[in-house]
Amino acid sequence: MAKDGDLAHIPSNDQGILASQGASLRAEVPAAAGSASPLTRRRFLAISAIGLATAFAPFALPGCSTSKNIVVDAADDVEVDTRLTFFGFKYESINVMTIEDILRDYMDCHPNVSVSYEGIKSRPYYEALVKRLDSGTGDDVFMIDHDTALSFEKKGYLADLADLPSIPAFSKLALDQMEAEGAILYVPTSVSAFGLYCNTDLLAAHGIEAPRTLAEFERACDAFLADGVTPLVANNDISLKTLAIARGMAEVYAADNVRERVAALSADPDALAAQLRPGLELVERIVERGYVDAGTALETEKTSDDLDQFATGRYPFMLTGAWASVRVHDMAPDLAYEVHPYPVLEDRPVLVVNVDTRVSVNANSAHLEEAKEFAAFLTQPSAIERFANSQCSFSPLEGNAAPDDASLLPLSGAFAAGAVVGADDNILLPVWGALRESVVSLLGGATADQAENQLRDLLAEGEDAS
Repeated sequence: MAKDGDLAHIPSNDQGILASQGASLRAEVPAAAGSASPLTRRRFLAISAIGLATAFAPFALPGCSTSKNIVVDAADDVEVDTRLTFFGFKYESINVMTIEDILRDYMDCHPNVSVSYEGIKSRPYYEALVKRLDSGTGDDVFMIDHDTALSFEKKGYLADLADLPSIPAFSKLALDQMEAEGAILYVPTSVSAFGLYCNTDLLAAHGIEAPRTLAEFERACDAFLADGVTPLVANNDISLKTLAIARGMAEVYAADNVRERVAALSADPDALAAQLRPGLELVERIVERGYVDAGTALETEKTSDDLDQFATGRYPFMLTGAWASVRVHDMAPDLAYEVHPYPVLEDRPVLVVNVDTRVSVNANSAHLEEAKEFAAFLTQPSAIERFANSQCSFSPLEGNAAPDDASLLPLSGAFAAGAVVGADDNILLPVWGALRESVVSLLGGATADQAENQLRDLLAEGEDAS
């Protein structure tokens, strides 16, 4: 896999966003290794606080964010007909370099169009995205998640992308999530997989194999606890809620009538909350038994603090997305690990996958056709392959090509055998956000009963809002 370039790992810090305009100090992001063509027409710069801090430490700017990256056109004097803005939640240097490459290729092919990219960390990103669209100042193209897409669809913010020439190339798995009553309101650039990161050296030292079933997982965790080792690293967002989805929704997605089952759950918050109850019970048991340090997990940010913990080599397991693997390799090159499907059932593991890094076009863009053309370019095979692989994710195109990271081979095998598709667009309730709040409550000491009631109320509120 490609590694982060010359920029350091960007730590989590949501304070003091660096303005994209008027910055006098800029840190250049190197082009990704093996890029196909030079910067023939214009040169791109990525502005990042970490770059400023390291390159210009004596002149450090107060309050600069380390959770923001901006790819801008450095040649402001270039005459262009159209300037597009692209807003997203990918801010790490490895992601920004890949996006830079794609923007460069697009503008080399479209010399009359300029595209700039701004990326910030996911939690503040969605707050900013909603404010921009609600105020009428939204970007031309932006990344989006399931829950926000539901809201934006009701507000008429999302352009229909069904006529993009790239649509027929998407796999059935992706199209089943993308299509909504004849419209396509986003195009995915990857398919994320979620898994159990296993420190293979630590497991081998304790005579433990990577668990495949819930019983094996619990025995492994009990063995580590007996040796004074906290078994599991988890963050306060994606980790435990995807585990709950795996446990609660496995039976639904294994059924012959998946669409009918999902449609029924989507129309009934009570039924969806009850379906997810076994997942909440599993999280409750993990917390009660001390498999995870609940206090630490509550303070652990997604795909940041959790990686710092796992990279120390002191923890046997971590729950997060496969996209984190490239960063773990960079942080701990000598750490031996594999990523396996979730061991949450009595007889088999479960792989949770979800169409990801979804890109939508602003229906109110002043450059609607150009923005749609750019979205089509983002989803052509060459761009998808480049971006999905940089994310350690599967391709959303036909064949769902696997990432080339050897640590993810167990996920690739499970994907080929069949997957549980997580909280997808066929569930017309804000299940991602609601489930996160319920899991946070469990980490804070709530019971499964309390978490289920909270989940039911939050889902019902989402239904009423729609």
